Parts: sequence; C-alpha cells; structure tokens
Amino acid sequence: MEAMETQEDICYVILLSPTEQDRRDMEIIRAHVRHLQELERSGQLVLCGPFSDYPGGMVIIRAASREEAVRIAERDPYVTTGIRSYELRTWGLSHAGNRHMGIAAE
Repeated sequence: MEAMETQEDICYVILLSPTEQDRRDMEIIRAHVRHLQELERSGQLVLCGPFSDYPGGMVIIRAASREEAVRIAERDPYVTTGIRSYELRTWGLSHAGNRHMGIAAE
C-alpha cells in the first residue's frame, strides 16, 4: 500500500534571484530579515540563506497551501522592492515516516 502525502510532507521553496534593480541596500536587507523573523516566530520558516556559489538565495517554508506560499513570497521586501524575483517550488519530503514517498520496502 502506498503512503499518502500529508501537509507535513510538503514544504515550499522560494528561490530568490537578483533582478536588474539589484542593489545592496541595508534598509531592504533589514526588512527582509524582519520578514524571515516573522516567519520563524510563526513556525513557518524551515531554513533560509544566501547561496555561496551562485547569486541569490533560498527560503524554505511550511504553508497551508501553495496560494499561502505565494502570498508569503510576494510580501518579502526583496520581492516588493523589485531587487529580487522569485520562483516557487512545491517540495515533497521523502523520509522514513512516509516510507520515502511510499517507495521504500517495509
């Protein structure tokens, strides 16, 4: 029997990429960090950080739906100011608890 995917098995990955308007603006950076802190306080932030070998960064969140994840991404000051664009990915988590998405032998 295949394991069912639950909301706990889903995260959303927000990939942030610099735009042509990119600039190092400490006010925007601090606002972005406050946004991340709010997500952390609400229990929605899983991981985040800049890439060390590629421009941009990634924010991994938990959200009730893809629509909520879009709203979270679109209220990030990096996005609202236009210095970053984003791509949203739905990430299905593979782990022992869901038998690696129902594939692993019992």
